Amino acid sequence: MDEFEVLTSRNRGRVARASGGLVVAAVVAVAAVIVLFNGFFTVDQGYRGVHLRLGAVVGIAQPGLGFKIPFLDRVVMIRTQTNSKVYDNMETYSRDQQLAELRMSVTYRLVPDAVDQVYAQFGSEEGLVTRLIDRRVNELARTVFGQFNAVEAIQQRSNLNRQIYEQVLEAIDTPIVVIESVQVEDVAFSTAYEQSVEARMMAEVEVQRRSQELEQQRIQAQIVVTQAEGAAEARIAEARAQAEATILAGEAEAQAIRAKGEALRDSPELIALVTAEAWNGQLPTTMPPGGTVPFINVGQ
Repeated sequence: MDEFEVLTSRNRGRVARASGGLVVAAVVAVAAVIVLFNGFFTVDQGYRGVHLRLGAVVGIAQPGLGFKIPFLDRVVMIRTQTNSKVYDNMETYSRDQQLAELRMSVTYRLVPDAVDQVYAQFGSEEGLVTRLIDRRVNELARTVFGQFNAVEAIQQRSNLNRQIYEQVLEAIDTPIVVIESVQVEDVAFSTAYEQSVEARMMAEVEVQRRSQELEQQRIQAQIVVTQAEGAAEARIAEARAQAEATILAGEAEAQAIRAKGEALRDSPELIALVTAEAWNGQLPTTMPPGGTVPFINVGQ
């Protein structure tokens, strides 16, 4: 009986030791699985991982599967995709002291190879936006807008937008972030002021329309004057031509008369011949005392 109890107790010890070994093995296996799964991580496309070991930056994890030392390493994900920050109801004053509300947007992206610097300086993308971009945009947008009066801010929106973008780009001159665009999406003044601006612009349009009409009338009048001057010059030229023609005709006729006179003077017989050719054959019925009968030479 004593031997049986001894054997039984020995078997119980062996079972207890075997059970303990299985438990330890199970615990080790579970721990190994946990360590194994905690040692791997994935980085999505459009992100970069800042690899930290005991809080210190040791590298940048690229998109895909990566490995880290469990319980010592951790990976902070930072987005490198293009993102936009919208600024609503940004109150500012124009050069002529008109209160305006701006709606703006800034499009930016973090440089993938510099996300470790982003983490070191700002802790995250949100920290960079809050401490760097927001501060510069708010300050520079108000400064540039204050250089425009209200009418210019409305009519020269593209120029206003360009100047704000250039100022922001110059102020945020850092290799860790790229400012792709700055857009002034809306400029809102008070309703009364916008109505007065609209009325002023309508008046300017009306003035321009009247000016164009006056210019057209002036051009039309000038055309009429030019046409009248042309007609007058044409009449003058015609009269001058007629006068010159009359002068030439008179000179020709006078020259013919002179030539005829000279011919008659040099040939008296020609006078008698011409007179005879012109006589109708009748003698005059009356003659003055001492007169002679034509064509009858009494001396011969």
